[in-house]
Amino acid sequence: MKEIQGPGTGRRVLDLACGGGRHSRLLVDAGHRVLAVDRDVARVTALGRPPGLEILAFDLEGGQPWPFAAERFKGVVVTNYLYRPKLAAVLDLVAPGGLLIYETFGVGNAAFGRPSNPDYLVRPGEIADMARASGFSVAADSHIKIEIPRRAVVQRVMARKRAN
Repeated sequence: MKEIQGPGTGRRVLDLACGGGRHSRLLVDAGHRVLAVDRDVARVTALGRPPGLEILAFDLEGGQPWPFAAERFKGVVVTNYLYRPKLAAVLDLVAPGGLLIYETFGVGNAAFGRPSNPDYLVRPGEIADMARASGFSVAADSHIKIEIPRRAVVQRVMARKRAN
């Protein structure tokens, strides 16, 4: 999260499929303006409405145009979420010079439980390769087994979109 440049003014950070909002809270506490988006915002709403946090209830897979699609964000954070039909659109949301932080479940996770459906498990290098093809410089790309908070196989990618 420290890699997202410039707290406060300017472009916002998007926490996509924010769940309970733990990343939104970290980013707001660091001085960023954050748009937290999830289909069910009950848990993130429990954080209250600290200055700099905007919460949007929206079904990312519902087929409606994304209400924030015209905006470009200085950072986009996605954790534990994958919807391949919109992955290219997620990458497009990052402004030139902005940062993508993406962590989701990877192939091999079925050995530890859910998700086990291949539609929700990324292949090694899948997101990083797509980011490179979309004009990003990939700073980190790992496909690893973790033990905490629970055993899982995850893919972690951090990439900066090249400035024009």
